[in-house]
Amino acid sequence: MAEFVVEFGKDGRPVEPDGRLDAAAFHRNHQPIWDVLQRFLAGRSGDVVEAGSGTGQHVVHFARHTPDIVWWPGDLNEQHLKSIAAWRAHAGLSNIRPPLRIDLSDPAWCAEMRDGRGPGKLLAAFCANVIHIAPWRVAEGLFAGAGRYLGADGRLFLYGPFKRGGKHIAVSNAVFDSALRDQNPEWGVRDVADLEGLAADAGLALIEMVEMPANNLILVFGRTETA
Repeated sequence: MAEFVVEFGKDGRPVEPDGRLDAAAFHRNHQPIWDVLQRFLAGRSGDVVEAGSGTGQHVVHFARHTPDIVWWPGDLNEQHLKSIAAWRAHAGLSNIRPPLRIDLSDPAWCAEMRDGRGPGKLLAAFCANVIHIAPWRVAEGLFAGAGRYLGADGRLFLYGPFKRGGKHIAVSNAVFDSALRDQNPEWGVRDVADLEGLAADAGLALIEMVEMPANNLILVFGRTETA
């Protein structure tokens, strides 16, 4: 079943003195997610942005497995940014950059991406459990930015619950969707077809869909041949 929304740091789980937050979902999903990402990332080098990094635990796990990839975590929530920075310091990995203040409702994502202080063309972008707890303009900005920043062979990996053909893939996801919309009418589980429309506008296309535990999916987008 999909996770009900409680802000990290306000979910009753402990907060370390240095600001590190611990997400229960990380312990359940980091390995299945990595199993998918590593098919593309293993043995490669380049820059990868994680948008909506949350606690920062995922980016540390991924960076440990990819010493030749530079990871750029990012989030908009100030407590999350503090946690990401703390996990980066705790891990002591040289291939994780300081967190970016990424606003996905802005197609440019952040100032560093606009002015050249951030990464160059991206090997990949990863975003987990964000677009269903955000207004639709966040999904629009995510895809617009991916279309702008991904390299020729780049990939956008999108993890979370999704509808297919206008229908939920599990009853629990339908319950989750109703709870989200009750909490905020602009939130909700997104349909794969609608995301394919955003991808097409950005010169991207859905190239793989992977079923994940707890009725989640990973959607993998890459450039169309004409992009």
